[in-house]
Amino acid sequence: MMEKRTVLVNQLLMTGIMALSMSGIMLLIALGPSAALLTIWPKQFLVAWPIAFVMTMVAWPLSNKLTYLLCGQSLIRSNTAKQEEAAVMSREN
Repeated sequence: MMEKRTVLVNQLLMTGIMALSMSGIMLLIALGPSAALLTIWPKQFLVAWPIAFVMTMVAWPLSNKLTYLLCGQSLIRSNTAKQEEAAVMSREN
């Protein structure tokens, strides 16, 4: 299980990468390759990134539950397995 700080940094990086790529791709599709794209893209990215970050914080629990449901796994069993794994790792250290 990741530390909260590690999870936060991961969320920031992942949403930044996704917002940068998706805003660029959508603008490229809408405007085509042009100088205007290069001037608009940074502004679109700065709008998209915080939205993407907030959306992942909201969507993460739902996505997690749906993943376990679709894969036929129980969240309780998964959490128990994580706790057992953490106990084994702490004994090894």
